[in-house]
Amino acid sequence: MNLFIETIKAVLFGVVEGVTEWLPISSTGHMILLDEFIQMQMSDAFMEMFNVVIQLGAILAVVLLYFPKLWPFKRGNQKEGLVSWLRTDTWMLWIKVIVAILPSALIGLPLDDWMDAHLHTAPVVAAMLIVYGVAFIVIERRQNVRKRARIQSVELLDMRTALLIGCFQALSLIPGTSRSGATILGGVLMGCSRAAASEFSFFMAIPTMAGASLIKVLKFGFGFTGAELLILLVGCVTAFVVSVVAIKTFIGYIKKHSFIAFGWYRIVLGALVALYFLVK
Repeated sequence: MNLFIETIKAVLFGVVEGVTEWLPISSTGHMILLDEFIQMQMSDAFMEMFNVVIQLGAILAVVLLYFPKLWPFKRGNQKEGLVSWLRTDTWMLWIKVIVAILPSALIGLPLDDWMDAHLHTAPVVAAMLIVYGVAFIVIERRQNVRKRARIQSVELLDMRTALLIGCFQALSLIPGTSRSGATILGGVLMGCSRAAASEFSFFMAIPTMAGASLIKVLKFGFGFTGAELLILLVGCVTAFVVSVVAIKTFIGYIKKHSFIAFGWYRIVLGALVALYFLVK
């Protein structure tokens, strides 16, 4: 194994993860497809873990960019007790996030191995890219004739809406769907603005992806070789740096544009993937 070449490949995987994790175009789908064309000379067990744990770098970008909104403590007064040190709105936001991730956790945990064995395939990815690409276009065109979104910020989300968005996240357990795509679509359908739906999707990613990464690491074990640890760190750091840029760019874009361009991208990519594997 040429460690330099494998490190370059890890950088490429990190770039793809950092861009596609936050755009509604399926990071898992792109990682599966990238692995089809640029295979790393690592064990199957390591790559299964790597493709998930690399997301830790991506979620750290969310923590960095939204830290003031996510940090649940503030400077308080000892005389006023513990409550004065707590940011009530932030604690409520985290409770909504936890409620929202419950559906995917309840479904995904018992079915994790089965989905890895049966659904992580190019045909499934191609089908989901196209199906949700069409969904984005249809929903966006419907939204354009509706009034202003009811929920303009994540703070205005209620528990019921958070839970329903979480049900949409459960759909993303199928590769090619896109976790961010499913949750953003769900948020928009529930009356959220594009920015509010996207931000809540970002926040849901923190416990969701941290939990998924922990499960994969526990399954793989902690007996990393030096090369494996280097490649994993390079992938995570790259995903972090790229994610910071991608999130800022994405939020700026959706404040002025719809998701229709992402819908067409998914349809075209899904069709190309299907065609490639038909003639392969």
